[in-house]
Amino acid sequence: MKLYDGGRAPNPRRVSVFLAEKGIEVERVPVDMGQMGHKSAEVTSLNPLQRLPVLVLDDGTVLTESVAICRYFEELHPQPPLMGLDARDKAIVEMWSRRMELHYLASVAAAFRHTHPAMKEWEMPQLPEWGEVNRPKALAFLELLDTELADRKFIAGNRYTIADITGMIAFDFMKPARIDRPEHLKNVMRWYSEVSSRPSAKA
Repeated sequence: MKLYDGGRAPNPRRVSVFLAEKGIEVERVPVDMGQMGHKSAEVTSLNPLQRLPVLVLDDGTVLTESVAICRYFEELHPQPPLMGLDARDKAIVEMWSRRMELHYLASVAAAFRHTHPAMKEWEMPQLPEWGEVNRPKALAFLELLDTELADRKFIAGNRYTIADITGMIAFDFMKPARIDRPEHLKNVMRWYSEVSSRPSAKA
């Protein structure tokens, strides 16, 4: 199988961190997104949405969307469990994974894509007002998360999961999105310090 990888962009990195946590090695096809490699004929033929990452299985099946790719590897390599254990736990992990995507990462990404000058050729039309609106949305979600982390170690419980991967990458992405780190949110900062110090965070 081959993984078409976009490097440090948030969604490709989510899969990279997930694989690092699992200790899984996959053949990589590096794609330079800065040079619009994700819009190449090759990538477009695999994913008409021109998004990365893309996983091509040995039988030719093409998987896109970060969480779908992670789900595939979770089923093949269930240890360590990053997407839940039993029905209840899987539902909790999924709930928090979705929250991290929809209420946090999406807001950070919108702030970046709609206000950063480098994204003018990517985000058409670029709407600076929408980007500005999303900065406080991201911080408001972290306020909520801070209260949740008061009595547990990780986002979905006391075990590291895919929700923490998404959260960590969104937190890292706040810098290029020009969103200030919420140093006053002690529980969030404690959580971030822990997850970002894991070896997989360097993936």
